[in-house]
Amino acid sequence: MKTFFAALAFALISTTSFSQNDAIFGKWKTVDDNTGKVRSIVEIYEKDGKAYGRIVKLFRTPEQIQDPVCENCEGDRKGEKVLGLEIMRGMEDDGDEWDDGTILDPESGKVYDCIIWIDEDNPNTLNVRGYIAFFYRTQYWKRVE
Repeated sequence: MKTFFAALAFALISTTSFSQNDAIFGKWKTVDDNTGKVRSIVEIYEKDGKAYGRIVKLFRTPEQIQDPVCENCEGDRKGEKVLGLEIMRGMEDDGDEWDDGTILDPESGKVYDCIIWIDEDNPNTLNVRGYIAFFYRTQYWKRVE
């Protein structure tokens, strides 16, 4: 009987951990740090065991370019349309968070090292931290229902 309960407890812990790690996948609203307005929806998906994210919707005002391209980007993303652009690449699951990947700011074209994790107090909030050395900025993306 003890073995049964030990196995059951292990299965529940494993399932919870797996679900928590899987919780990053799906669609997330990004919010402008300065205005607080929703800027885009990013879909995070799995490819070859790593997490990637692409912009699937843009929220634009009439004054803004309606179909912008990433003019400041380098490499394979230079000149690509922002809508559909892969901005998060190569995130690896380390159990508590996803790291060792990068995130692109399509406005500046800068690429930052990145860590993402689900907020422990709110599973509908994704903490997204871009950093260079000791300098970092964290955004809080909200799950799209």
